Amino acid sequence: MATDRTRMTRVMARLRVGVVLGLAVVAGACATKRGNIPTGITEPDKYLFEQGQASMTDRKWFTAREYFQQLVDGYPQSPLRADAKLGLGDAYLSDGSTEGKLRAEREFQEFLSYFPTHQRADYAQYKLAMTHFQQMPKAERDQTETKAALEQFEAFRTRYPNSALMPDVQANERIARDRLSESIYKVGYFYHKARWYPGAISRFRQVVQEDPQYSGRDAVYFYLAEALVTVRLEAEALPLLEKLEQEFVESEFLLQGAALREQVKTTLAQRTPGTEGSPAAATPGAPAGGAVITPGTPATGAAETPVVKPGTPPAPGKPAVDVKPVP
Repeated sequence: MATDRTRMTRVMARLRVGVVLGLAVVAGACATKRGNIPTGITEPDKYLFEQGQASMTDRKWFTAREYFQQLVDGYPQSPLRADAKLGLGDAYLSDGSTEGKLRAEREFQEFLSYFPTHQRADYAQYKLAMTHFQQMPKAERDQTETKAALEQFEAFRTRYPNSALMPDVQANERIARDRLSESIYKVGYFYHKARWYPGAISRFRQVVQEDPQYSGRDAVYFYLAEALVTVRLEAEALPLLEKLEQEFVESEFLLQGAALREQVKTTLAQRTPGTEGSPAAATPGAPAGGAVITPGTPATGAAETPVVKPGTPPAPGKPAVDVKPVP
């Protein structure tokens, strides 16, 4: 029994030693990952930067942040400090979390404050815009982040018009503008379906005026024209239907738009005095200015002068009161 107990004691002792050594190795490895610089490194700032870049390549965002942060904090005079600051922002932005995007925004803002004339300032401005771009919600939700992204893209185009990043900025800016315009359009479409045409017209007009290059403007043209026709503003609707045909070779609204356009042309022709087929042209001898002969006036001969009734009503087809959409 004593012998067995002795053997068990020795085994347990060896296990404890093994566990301790294993923990020491793990701790050493973790310490190295956290930025401990090996002995013999002559350029520690360069070492930290390269390790941070390698971690970014391996998509180890947390480890990369630790290397870049140690360089930024520990080597303020290093020529790599600015690039490490950008690397820190990229590492935060890449992890995909909301907190990471907020931290990235701060890092890029600080870079632009500390290094406004740096050769990579355009990159920092672009990535600052992207911190908002990557938080843009769907069109049905609040568009605060979309508007913030557009503001930062606008700042980029103003400050760095010759940057090699301009194509990327323009492409992403178009996506952001489409998102914002789609949000406004969907509100207008909701009002249109609810038959509250003043609200629909206001929103559709806003899209046309603020974003004439909106990718989905064919729908805006058609529904805005349809709403205008409904409130008898055909003269404003006709140019929209013509633009629909001119700007789009393929669109689900082309056939409907063409039919509505012909309807509008017919209505406008009927309202134009002297137009063939209009009520004014169909009445021989109608007095100029749209005067109306009072019914029942006795005929006293060919030279009898007709009596004109004051307060002549509007021509057929014209609304008695102008409809003005509420913004």
